[in-house]
Amino acid sequence: MAPSGYSWLLLSATFLNVGAEISITLEPAQPTEGDNVTLLVHGLSGELLAYNWYAGPTLSVSYLLASYIVSTGDETPGPVYTGREAVRPDGSLDIQGILPGHSGTYILQTFNRQFQTEVGYGHVQVYEILAQPTVLANSTALVERRDTLRLTCSSPSPTAEVRWFFNGGALPVALRLGLSPDGRTISRHGIRREEAGAYQCEVWNPVSVSRSKPVNLTVYFGPERVAILQDSTTRTGCTIKVDFNTSLTLWCVSRSCPEPEYVWAFNGQALRNGQDHLNISSMTAAQEGTYTCIVKNTKTLLSGSASVVVKLSAAAVAMMIVPVPTKPMEGQDVTLTVQGYPKDLLVYAWYRGPASEPNRLLSQLPSGTWIAGPAHTGREVGFPNCSLLVQKLNLTDTGRYTLKTVTLQGKTETLDVELQVTPLG
Repeated sequence: MAPSGYSWLLLSATFLNVGAEISITLEPAQPTEGDNVTLLVHGLSGELLAYNWYAGPTLSVSYLLASYIVSTGDETPGPVYTGREAVRPDGSLDIQGILPGHSGTYILQTFNRQFQTEVGYGHVQVYEILAQPTVLANSTALVERRDTLRLTCSSPSPTAEVRWFFNGGALPVALRLGLSPDGRTISRHGIRREEAGAYQCEVWNPVSVSRSKPVNLTVYFGPERVAILQDSTTRTGCTIKVDFNTSLTLWCVSRSCPEPEYVWAFNGQALRNGQDHLNISSMTAAQEGTYTCIVKNTKTLLSGSASVVVKLSAAAVAMMIVPVPTKPMEGQDVTLTVQGYPKDLLVYAWYRGPASEPNRLLSQLPSGTWIAGPAHTGREVGFPNCSLLVQKLNLTDTGRYTLKTVTLQGKTETLDVELQVTPLG
């Protein structure tokens, strides 16, 4: 509805006095979207003819909200009238179901019968009930010191204040330094592992607060500090000494995210083991050497390695002969396994009974070949590690077997074992 002729007359009245006594207060003082709000007018004086309310910074017709004639109670809407506003007889302004768009400056203009005018100013700030914001991340899995983190707090409320949380607490200093001027974006170049965790943003105004769901950031790093341990807690040196015929477990540890891939090598040759540990079930001289663990991080594309030397302890040098199986039966094969044989072996010989030439079963030469002796039955086979295989046992094979070894230094050692063949039935 367009202003009446009388309203236009009021708009064109001369300002004879700018009242300093009119004041306008808001009820409630901090309105929330949807509230019923009143701009209460104080300090009116004299016999007033009419009121004009403006929703804008100046007394311009384009900002005219409504005109009110005191004597008749007639109210004429202006160009910015929304249908929610109503002027009271005392000049106060009611706004029903206020919206954020009602925020701004309001001006009351009064007229007395001499067409003298006074004005009063008020300000309305409508606070909305804030919706839950969302944290948007350029990625939730980054590589340490290589990648850049960007987090944005997305909210449909552009005027709301924003604050950030890391694992429920304050942001680390380095991340606070990367906040944008409006506080809605975090940028962190060369992300660090200690900055992995849960990130949330919170939007707030004087009447409402809302926090986002957490976004969990993973930072990949390593592998670093690769080491081989003799067990899962004890750190080893460069050499591990192990007693003969005992078991040993080597553990490969490192600082890495995610868990790296593992490759084990023995004396430079890869082993078929993709685990973080390597088991040596029964230590012999054949298992002495250098063990290496190689770890690779598939996310950072970095790798590392560690090595240890495994040796038999001094007490493990003494030889032993162990029949396998320990209680062979008639008709079975048995291996007289030699453990702890000399590393600098030159030759060896096996005997059936005492170490004398008539009792010699076989000898092995420095070339690695073996030759049969007078007591050889055709069922005995020698091996480079001094072990002796006796095939298709019969009861007459029961008895003492003697091993004689000679080292490169000329040291001779003799060792025997009793073999018991169990009859069938």
